Amino acid sequence: MKHLASLHIYFWKYKWRLSLGVVFIILSNYVGVLAPQVTGYVVDEVQRSFNPATIPAEKVFFDPIVNWWIQYFKTMNLDFSKLVMFCGLMLLSIALLRGFFMFLMRQTIIVTSRHIEFDQKNEVYAHYQQLDLQFYKEHSTGDLMSRMSEDVSRVRMFTGPAFMYLVNLTTLIAISLFYMFRKDPQLAAYVLAPLPFLAVGMYYVNAYINKKGEMIQEQLSGITTIAQESYSGIRVIKSYSQEKASLGFFEKESEAYRKSGMALSTVESIYFPAIGLLIGLSTLLTIYIGSIYQLEHRISAGTIAEFVVYINMLTFPVSAIGWVASNTQRAAASQKRLNEFLLTNPTIQDHPLAVQIDSINEISFSEVDFTYPHTGIHAVKGFNFSVSRGQKIALIGKTGCGKSTIAQLLLRMYDPSSGLITINGHQLHEINLHDLRSLISYVPQDVFLFSDSIKHNINFGSGEDNIDKARIAAEQAVILKEIESLSHGFDTMIGERGVTLSGGQKQRISIARALSKENDLLIFDDCLSAVDAKTEHAIADLLNKYLVNKTALIITHRIFPSFSFDQIIVMDEGRIIEHGTHQALVQLGGYYARLLKTQEGDSASS
Repeated sequence: MKHLASLHIYFWKYKWRLSLGVVFIILSNYVGVLAPQVTGYVVDEVQRSFNPATIPAEKVFFDPIVNWWIQYFKTMNLDFSKLVMFCGLMLLSIALLRGFFMFLMRQTIIVTSRHIEFDQKNEVYAHYQQLDLQFYKEHSTGDLMSRMSEDVSRVRMFTGPAFMYLVNLTTLIAISLFYMFRKDPQLAAYVLAPLPFLAVGMYYVNAYINKKGEMIQEQLSGITTIAQESYSGIRVIKSYSQEKASLGFFEKESEAYRKSGMALSTVESIYFPAIGLLIGLSTLLTIYIGSIYQLEHRISAGTIAEFVVYINMLTFPVSAIGWVASNTQRAAASQKRLNEFLLTNPTIQDHPLAVQIDSINEISFSEVDFTYPHTGIHAVKGFNFSVSRGQKIALIGKTGCGKSTIAQLLLRMYDPSSGLITINGHQLHEINLHDLRSLISYVPQDVFLFSDSIKHNINFGSGEDNIDKARIAAEQAVILKEIESLSHGFDTMIGERGVTLSGGQKQRISIARALSKENDLLIFDDCLSAVDAKTEHAIADLLNKYLVNKTALIITHRIFPSFSFDQIIVMDEGRIIEHGTHQALVQLGGYYARLLKTQEGDSASS
């Protein structure tokens, strides 16, 4: 339950709506408890008309409103039939008035719970956006989605229906008990005797429900993850003919989820009828003991009828105790899962005195070391180099040598384990994150396109809806003609992650997205691996023209002889092993020269 304390900010935000809803609940229940008193009065009047001697000389207690109507009826000297008719109309009016207040309470509390759900989903999504890359490497997409959808929905069941029923049953029980004990304390005590057993049973059963609820939510996250990965990797599954194996794995996890759900449903299927049984015992006790008292002329038949109506009114609220407790426990389990992420602070945050920059003029790496925290891989070791504005740098090396890690460090997706990275003389961690990343255009090695139009994908970085800008960027990325050949051109919708496009097309659209942003620094991380040699040379020629007066870092495992680089850095196992211009490295006769010779030999043979 302590995990639900974090919801206080939402309850405070909507305090007036919720307070008004509580008022409507109280009014609804207050009006509702008038009906048993009117019913009891009518039964006594019917009995009095046939046998006045059976009515005990007791001091009958009525609510002031009911009492006023009774006195008013007496002044009218109504005959028996008219009295019953007027009382019937009074009961109808009470029902209509209570229904009106119930409508208002749902319009306030249930609608408020939808507002809270909306706010909470936005909070979770906004927090997801703040978390760093390390967090996403440690948690699956399916789990993230499950927490934002299923867990938030379960919390809404607490902030809405469960909260409403909790206040409703509390006020109704309190008001009903007040009138029952005022009417006949001894009979009320007998009638309510089964309720303590209900409270004890709830304590033990809810502990089980809470434990099962947490396990079920975790299993649901696992199933969501499996489904998400299967949908995203459907081409791999089909190409390896693993549909049956994938289905079998999903069915296995679903079966475990089903069994847990069935076990919980079994408990609930026994639990809720047991509550109804205890309520039924209260009704039997009312009739049995009430009949004995009536035969002894201690109470009237109207009092018995009144108590029976009270018990019937309490049937749903008391039976809802289990439902409220169950949903509260489930909400607590879900909120606990949400809090695990909401209380996770990103390791990459703005410095308290962050420096704002509007350009990138100089970049420097000084003895930079970095080890990935989740794997322990020492990716960068003693890295040193500097770049001035307008320079073109090539970062070359074998797969896994740490090239992409340099780009991640420069974007400050991670902070170096040791050493310094500076931009314009400021340490990287002292620079405002938004300013830093808004000045960098980045083409990642793992191309990602959104399930949207090609135009919106290209203009994603700039945030503009400018077709001319998208067209220019597409032309520079040598993808314009292919886009225009599509049936809807730039308005063509591409599938999830660009599944409807080829690998080369996705890479070039990703390059166009970076070029449309027009930033000071461009980072291309092995972004030409899926294009043919002719297209590669065309893109390189266009980039040579585009990157004039711009700083560029091109990460690759190949050599681009047609590209004019100011510096070429060769890496191996996280270290710089060669550094210089193209001519200097060729003359050095090291790794770069051997790679160039191998690459030229492959080109000649093809």
